[in-house]
Amino acid sequence: MDRRLILSLRLKRDIQFVKLSVYLDMLLAMPQLPDYTIFPLGDSAMTIDFGNSIDEGINRKVLGLFHTLKDNRLPGIIELVPAYSSLTIYYDVLQLKKNHPERKTAYDALSGIITKRLEEPIAEATLSTETIKVPVCYDAEFAMDMGELTKTKNISADDVIRIHTSKEYTVYMLGFLPGFTYMAKVDDKIAVPRKINPRINVEAGSVGIAGSQTGIYPLPSPGGWQIIGRTPLRLFNSDSDSFTLLKPGNKVQFYSISKDEFNSY
Repeated sequence: MDRRLILSLRLKRDIQFVKLSVYLDMLLAMPQLPDYTIFPLGDSAMTIDFGNSIDEGINRKVLGLFHTLKDNRLPGIIELVPAYSSLTIYYDVLQLKKNHPERKTAYDALSGIITKRLEEPIAEATLSTETIKVPVCYDAEFAMDMGELTKTKNISADDVIRIHTSKEYTVYMLGFLPGFTYMAKVDDKIAVPRKINPRINVEAGSVGIAGSQTGIYPLPSPGGWQIIGRTPLRLFNSDSDSFTLLKPGNKVQFYSISKDEFNSY
């Protein structure tokens, strides 16, 4: 090959390498976009959203932020509500405007404070390693949707019970009702969507499946989850200091009990 051609090719290669290096340096120098968004929820609340997903790492970050703000509560914050991948903050508009007259709105004041707080590393929540065992009776009387689920998934009721009790679930959040537990993730073999037509009444203690989630109704309520059993445990107790048996971050494992055991629990 001609020497001049070889030199020309090498020069082009070196130029491309320099361009790539400059481009990479520019990317590294650019400010990183935050892995969250903050938006108003009405005129006295805001939500910090870390992404629409069921992810234990994200949930631990949400719970870490929740505990940080709870333990170091800012003046004007009324309530903190953690969810799967977001944290909602309810605040006192008048107090925030009074404390931060330089800000146009209470939302601007609080979102600025939270943004600065999020620039610091968020310690993931330190959660109990204890697994809470929850007894469930999967008898037909309590498992109104077991037949539909077995038909949809082409498996037996025994298989549903075996699969449902075979793993630990993480309590990601409480909501809908006081003490209603949103847990995940359910094995795909028994994952089914919510009912098209919700029931008018679902009994307290009913254990259901909705998509990749499983949960327990703490109180009698309308509901659309697919009911596969019932626990004798009391999930919500207004006379208790903690109110709820389960809390976000808890690990739960179900185990099967007979109808007689349920009635005598």
